[in-house]
Amino acid sequence: MSTDLHDDDAAAEAFTPPAPKKRTDDELDMTPMVDVTFLLLIFFMVTAAFAIQKVLEVPPVNDDEVSAIPVDDIEKDSIVVKIDADNIFWISAPIWPDSEEKAITSIDMRAKVRQAKDGDSNGPGPTKMMVQAHEEAVYEKLVDAIDAGSAAEINEISVAVVEDEDF
Repeated sequence: MSTDLHDDDAAAEAFTPPAPKKRTDDELDMTPMVDVTFLLLIFFMVTAAFAIQKVLEVPPVNDDEVSAIPVDDIEKDSIVVKIDADNIFWISAPIWPDSEEKAITSIDMRAKVRQAKDGDSNGPGPTKMMVQAHEEAVYEKLVDAIDAGSAAEINEISVAVVEDEDF
């Protein structure tokens, strides 16, 4: 029996795995990474050039002088966009003398402002716009109205915040 044990030890020594070799540090090729970085840089530079937006000039406001123009004078020769507390647009213009057009979405409001700016058979529409926002209206709707006026190429846009409950 002792010979069987001796043979098993010899077989075990023959099947032992070799000791792991010491590895040398592999070098990482940085060329593809630099290429990707330059491609991303070029992509962001090109797309940033298209993100330039038109800026509306805002006149400086003196706290000492607050200009108050009667609303009736503004409404005669202007497009008036009112934003109520429920964020619904009401558009009035000289082409609709006896009514206000209702627009629930910003897209509808933009179309109505463009229609009012284009005018009717009597001639072109007004070149001024007044945006009156209720104090509880969402700021986004005010910005949408100003953008609609800018898109309709209206150069003179006035903004007012109204605190009345019967707006």
